[in-house]
Amino acid sequence: MKKYAFLQNLYRYALLSVLFLIIGACATNPVTGKRELMLVSEEQEIQMGQQSDPAVVAQFGLYEDDRLQNFINEKGQQMAAISHRPELKYEFKVVDSPVVNAFALPGGFVYFTRGIMAHFNNEAEFAGVLGHEIGHVTARHSARQQTNQTFSTLGLIVGMIAVPEIAQMGETAGQALQLLFLKYSRDHERESDELGVEYSTKIGYDAQQMAGFFGTLDRLSGGSEGRVPTFMSTHPNPVNREKTVAKLASEWQAQNPGKDFAVNRQNYLRMLEGLVYGEDPRQGFVENNNFYHPELKFQFPVPAGWATQNSPTQFAMGESNGKAMMILNLAAGNSLENAAQETVKQYNLNVLDSKSTNINGLSAIELVADIVQDPQQQQQQQQQQLRLHIGLIAYGGNIYRLIGVSQAQTFGTWQRQFTNVIRNFNTLSDPDKLNRQPEKLRIMAVTNTTTLENALRGFGIPSNRLEEFSILNGMPLNATVQKGDWIKSVGQ
Repeated sequence: MKKYAFLQNLYRYALLSVLFLIIGACATNPVTGKRELMLVSEEQEIQMGQQSDPAVVAQFGLYEDDRLQNFINEKGQQMAAISHRPELKYEFKVVDSPVVNAFALPGGFVYFTRGIMAHFNNEAEFAGVLGHEIGHVTARHSARQQTNQTFSTLGLIVGMIAVPEIAQMGETAGQALQLLFLKYSRDHERESDELGVEYSTKIGYDAQQMAGFFGTLDRLSGGSEGRVPTFMSTHPNPVNREKTVAKLASEWQAQNPGKDFAVNRQNYLRMLEGLVYGEDPRQGFVENNNFYHPELKFQFPVPAGWATQNSPTQFAMGESNGKAMMILNLAAGNSLENAAQETVKQYNLNVLDSKSTNINGLSAIELVADIVQDPQQQQQQQQQQLRLHIGLIAYGGNIYRLIGVSQAQTFGTWQRQFTNVIRNFNTLSDPDKLNRQPEKLRIMAVTNTTTLENALRGFGIPSNRLEEFSILNGMPLNATVQKGDWIKSVGQ
């Protein structure tokens, strides 16, 4: 009974703590004007964005095209000025990724990939998505999500104290919270859609085009057969979003009868001429189980069946079940010995073996080491001890670092593959690989009124890529294109 009374008192104290926290954490939402719980201040939001922006730029790299960078900044600043938080110092950037995506960090940092820029077919589509991303910032969605997670987790802990039976359902309760957070995210997406319509309309664009772009997103996601079920997705169904946005656009435009809202198809397509489309082989590519980097002139093997991911700062590859992986990046240090010392310090390693060697004529050091664990957790995590095989290779003024990692108890299973990759790092001299160029968008004028399919075939698009370019042009293959219309094709 005493234990039960103690738990009751602890529960009351916890509830009082939550109550005091709630009283002191209310803030006015800039978009809705309503008072709501908020544990993240505006200063913290800005700081979060400022701290994360360098990592985003390092991960993707900025796309080197002054026209696009100036365009997104000009339109972004124009839209930010009429938003609910015009006082923020916004930054707008196009990042060098083929993935079709746009995202925002708290505090006013907004990013569009070159992949999504390639899939817009006019300025109005772009403006709608731009307004959507600014909406995430102005509605403080990151701060609201973080607040919701904090209070939901605290509520679960308090519930476990008050009703011990809940502790036995901890995993199930945690999964329920994850679904709740997905719901929050979907609500935020809907709110941002509304703001995208509002903001793009206010600066003069036809938000009906934003609705149409959801048709493109639906096709990119694989349609109804390829989509994740709505209740398990962080984004609402694209088809539903298209209908909702079209209705919202009509309502906003009805408030300005007789006004012409801009689409600006030709201006936008002209700006896309020469845009790198798809993966850029100049930044490295995988072919026939080898990774090649034409700019840095090196190559090494990729184990068969391993998944790969490339970025400007590192190349990663991993076994399908996640039991082993390897990473290539640059090591700090002005010599191999110094690079080895810095690597040991950086990853907190206990070196088991070390030797200087020569790999295909290049000076190198190989290490085998364990990651040193926190003594308090060492016994608990004994079965999760990670072991690394590291190759440091001096070449072309850089020190390249190849790291193979697996659990210590299975390290022997993977060491042969780690060794094979490291010791087959080599210079690249094959002209075919060195001269590999990316595809680039070409904006072509249709010579005769015909279908999109016939026009694409006339521009040399092969049959197995017709659907891809149908999506890229935002229209079905049987759509009629008029003589003189501009459509997207590719070349080098």
